[in-house]
Amino acid sequence: MRKVFGYILSIPHYLVFGLILLIFHPVQWLSLKLGGYQAHKKSVDFMNFWLLSTYYILGNTVHFNNKYDLPTDRPILFISNHQSMYDIPPLIYFLRKHHAKFISKIELTKGIPSISFNLKHGGAANIDRKDSKQAIAEILQLAGRMKENNWSTVIFPEGTRAKSATIKPFAIGGIATIIKKVPHVLVVPIAINNSWKMVQYGTYPLCTFIKMSWTVLKPIEPLNTPIEEIVQQAENSIRSKIDGINR
Repeated sequence: MRKVFGYILSIPHYLVFGLILLIFHPVQWLSLKLGGYQAHKKSVDFMNFWLLSTYYILGNTVHFNNKYDLPTDRPILFISNHQSMYDIPPLIYFLRKHHAKFISKIELTKGIPSISFNLKHGGAANIDRKDSKQAIAEILQLAGRMKENNWSTVIFPEGTRAKSATIKPFAIGGIATIIKKVPHVLVVPIAINNSWKMVQYGTYPLCTFIKMSWTVLKPIEPLNTPIEEIVQQAENSIRSKIDGINR
């Protein structure tokens, strides 16, 4: 039945989602030109509020759970599992006070209204996966911006979308680069659950009436702790949360 409704409701979802991207492309441009970074960021935050609102057209729900009082006066490295592209708008919107940036594929900086513009001008690290030197340089520049501005970064250490509830092993590379460059960074795991179900049938139809959640887990202080142990601790925390929800 969810698939049947998906054939019907995916169409208005995509129409509204695409319209939001088209509207906010010139809005972002004007905001950046007239008001600089802060105005541009507010336009991006507002855009992602409306993007995540389109999930409700499908009857899906978004629950962002955070019981921790996270600091805004120091950089945070959010480490999360990755299930679909629909992970991202809630992360941008609900973590907006932390100025969360992303490490993305350089291919995404071209051809996508609003999204490509934000990746180019919003402070993200846009990496070429075929060029390791370029990728490291981009991440180091992002880490420098984190250190200078108390910005935060969201990293998906699985390397690619899991496309199921199964979590792939976490890679250390990008996390290690950031922690070494920003040693006072706070590491915060986030467990994303059920967003993969939206695209379990592919891009069409999208699945309907799903309860999705984003849960902030206990922060990890990285000082004097081996990076391998930090990554393993974050991975275990996320796995435990996902397994607990789906048990």
